[in-house]
Amino acid sequence: MPEAEDENDVDGTEDMPLSMRLSIADTLTLGNATCGFMAVYFTTTGILIPHLTGSDETGMARHSAATAVILMLMAAIFDLFDGLVARKLRSSPMGAELDNLSDLISFGLAPAYFVLVYGMVADDAHQRVSALAAIVVLLAVVLRLARFSCVTLKDGMFQGMPSPFGALTVVSIVLLELPFVPTLLAIVGVAWLMVSRVEYPKPRGVLAVAMLGWIVAAMGLLAAWAFDAPGGQLLLQTGCALQVVLGAVIPLFATARRVNTFRDNRREARAAQLP
Repeated sequence: MPEAEDENDVDGTEDMPLSMRLSIADTLTLGNATCGFMAVYFTTTGILIPHLTGSDETGMARHSAATAVILMLMAAIFDLFDGLVARKLRSSPMGAELDNLSDLISFGLAPAYFVLVYGMVADDAHQRVSALAAIVVLLAVVLRLARFSCVTLKDGMFQGMPSPFGALTVVSIVLLELPFVPTLLAIVGVAWLMVSRVEYPKPRGVLAVAMLGWIVAAMGLLAAWAFDAPGGQLLLQTGCALQVVLGAVIPLFATARRVNTFRDNRREARAAQLP
């Protein structure tokens, strides 16, 4: 009898639909989702709950904020590698859906919740306005992921700021601790860039290596800040400022390139019309 049961188990595994089998890339994608959920957990338990209970443990809040952002950075690493692995190895039929759902958690819900909690704990913030900004971030990611699933783009380019880049830019804006109004405007600006038609290059080859190096460096800055290392605050603000500047500069270069391309096309058209 046990042998018969074992044979049935094997047959059941072999008869499992292909769409139900997870690939290595899918496992990395699930790691992405897990990191996003844990980022929400640490934001809640280490920042929001101590604030609501009147705790003065600023060190714990700093550690939890750093942990939450590091988890979002780890989610970005998983998101980077699941695409690379999927291209090298096989990808299951539900890989694209898993990727979108995981991105929604890690780069939509987690940063939006970070903005929401910022509005509740910051001295000069307005809770309801911050909640509205958080909704804008979440909806921008939802719309971006939905459009990504429906629109076919030219190879090697994204349309709109990629959601991992957008999420890291949003949390960088919050960590800069600027006045409330500039912070709010910058967050809404990032949300607009995510649903815009500005073209961003996909992280492949040298660009993927540079992105990975930047993420690891950002983790180091966050760790230095969390453990109150000498100059940690300055290093963190410098890293966050670079992230925000990068998020602003790329659209400017992309827009300038589109304008130059449009001008070149017009010149070629005029030249073709000449006798």
